[in-house]
Amino acid sequence: MIALVGALRYQEHRSIPQVHQQLRNRGVEVSERSVIYLLERYDELVALWLSDHSRLKAIAKQQGGLILAIDGMQPDVGHEVLWVIRDCLSGEILLAKTLLSSRNEDLAALLLEVKNTLDVKIDGVISDGQQSIRKAVEVALPRIAHGLCHFHYLKEAAKVIYEADRHAKKELKKQVRGVRQIERSINECDQAQSEAIRGYCLAVRGSLTNDGRPPLDASGLKLQERLSLIEASLEKVAQKGGYQNP
Repeated sequence: MIALVGALRYQEHRSIPQVHQQLRNRGVEVSERSVIYLLERYDELVALWLSDHSRLKAIAKQQGGLILAIDGMQPDVGHEVLWVIRDCLSGEILLAKTLLSSRNEDLAALLLEVKNTLDVKIDGVISDGQQSIRKAVEVALPRIAHGLCHFHYLKEAAKVIYEADRHAKKELKKQVRGVRQIERSINECDQAQSEAIRGYCLAVRGSLTNDGRPPLDASGLKLQERLSLIEASLEKVAQKGGYQNP
């Protein structure tokens, strides 16, 4: 959001009301005052490196070293990328700059700017593992440990499980095909039965489309759990002798 507001204001030269309207057009319900706060935060990030060298140097020297986290935020395809470098030990934002490209040469220049200005030992770098970032770290900070952030590390570790879960979900979907045909035959039933059947069909459709977000949510397991609940409900109805109109 901060990167998008900054891009609309300074790259596209939109006024605050226009930025506010753009966000609302995107489905973001936010007040105009909140847009001003977001823009101020963007200005603070970009201006930080120009006015806060002394304080950041003091923090870095007191710690005796830095662990850098680097990531880029691009509001939309074609926009400039807001690159942010943060110290993981203190939580301080060290540098924030917009770049037209994400070439490893440009990113290496940002890392070198932090290293040369703060003049303190850098113990490591954390990122999402983007190829251009990896090459930039190799150029600017050779022999410095470069690791994945926790989320991307977990994502990489869970790749095998994710693939198995995705395959299981695909197989489960094959077993519940034909919902549309069932819905088309509802007209042949009375109103009460039609509502019951339609409810089960909607439950199946909802189970198929409500995916989890890997690696923390396994969509295949979630689908299996929901289909099992639907199956148990249908078996319960069958044990009672089928649907009975009250």
